[in-house]
Amino acid sequence: MRLSQFFLPTLKETPSEAQIASHRLMLRAGMVRQLTAGIYSWLPLGYRVLKKIEQIVREEQDAVGCNELLMPTIQPAELWQESGRYDDYGLEMLRITDRHDRKMLFGPTNEEAITDIFRKDVRSYKQLPQLMYHIQWKFRDEIRPRFGVMRGREFLMKDAYSFDIDYESSRHAYNKMFLAYCRTFTRLGVKAIPMVADTGPIGGDLSHEFIILADTGESEVFCDKKWLEKDLSGQGVDLNDRTALENWVQGTLVDYAATEEKHDADNSPISGDDLIATRGIEVGHIFHFGTKYSAPMGATVLGPDGKEVPVMMGSYGIGVSRLVGALIEASHDENGIVWPDAVAPYKVGLINLRTGDDECDAACEDAYAKLHNAGIEVLYDDRDIRAGGKFADMDLIGLPWQIVIGPKGLKNGVVELKNRRTGEKTEVTFEAALNQISA
Repeated sequence: MRLSQFFLPTLKETPSEAQIASHRLMLRAGMVRQLTAGIYSWLPLGYRVLKKIEQIVREEQDAVGCNELLMPTIQPAELWQESGRYDDYGLEMLRITDRHDRKMLFGPTNEEAITDIFRKDVRSYKQLPQLMYHIQWKFRDEIRPRFGVMRGREFLMKDAYSFDIDYESSRHAYNKMFLAYCRTFTRLGVKAIPMVADTGPIGGDLSHEFIILADTGESEVFCDKKWLEKDLSGQGVDLNDRTALENWVQGTLVDYAATEEKHDADNSPISGDDLIATRGIEVGHIFHFGTKYSAPMGATVLGPDGKEVPVMMGSYGIGVSRLVGALIEASHDENGIVWPDAVAPYKVGLINLRTGDDECDAACEDAYAKLHNAGIEVLYDDRDIRAGGKFADMDLIGLPWQIVIGPKGLKNGVVELKNRRTGEKTEVTFEAALNQISA
């Protein structure tokens, strides 16, 4: 993509309403713009990151046998009245009435909707287990939306749901999702620590939040310092071997980690220098809640003995849009964003130091074509502005690599290659730069 054709409204000054780094940088980098309180439009740069995060989340859900579907944003109140949550959920639920005076709502979550889908078409234990997910926009009417996309009212979320015949099977589904989440966050280039958590309005008896440690996090968290070095990639774990998977999950959770609601300072097994007490950003939450929804909503199947039994269920959420902000909170410097390779909007920023110079233009066009042919996503700054503005914008948007082409380097047969994360700059041939970027 040529920057002269790309909509990238960067800002030099920090907007007054931005209180945390991710909000400041997303606004300055032209990733989002606020439409109204807690509701944002995603501009091209931000949308590219959002879609890359979404795709990694999707691939890891598919890898554990989860089926993707799409449920509506608007739900009938009757479903929530069946489950008993319509009056209990609180003011965060946006309640609306259609032209026929039917009570509706903008879904904050989808337990009721997925249970309704299940109960209409699944009749026998032989049709179990079932794992289903969708990636859809949600709405929660926060009393104080703040921190940009980190605590907005409208947000993109992956929510998955499991249906099983008994507790042992549903626990296995929970463990599969636990593994999927560890793999997802590892691929995203961030350490998200699974912590014992409160179930909140979702309900249930087993719950873990996946937390990114950050000073700007919304709540206090506590964990053993061993988590900082722990490998959460889940490589080599057989998700179909119940015993092996259970052992891996329990082995992973052996070190202490808990949210504020679950932490008891007087009885903490970890203290002193071994205990990290900080703040954290919740990016994922998994629940096992048994028959909380299936029993009142009649989601039953015929068991092996021919008797009707309510299915055991679990719910598993990842804040896709929130992750954009969380990744920035975890990876930025004084000059701007530093994207992990997996989610960077482009891998390379190509900078023409003298747009309008025949040799520079020709060399940049050749480099641009070769990068494209190598399958490398490149943003080419072909704008006729001062070099300082180009460098500042490239550092601000945080692409992993920068290739700088100017008259002096061309005379010597080299380009400048910059690694955004380390700041290291080297003068190499373009072919050598291409090989290093492709490695």
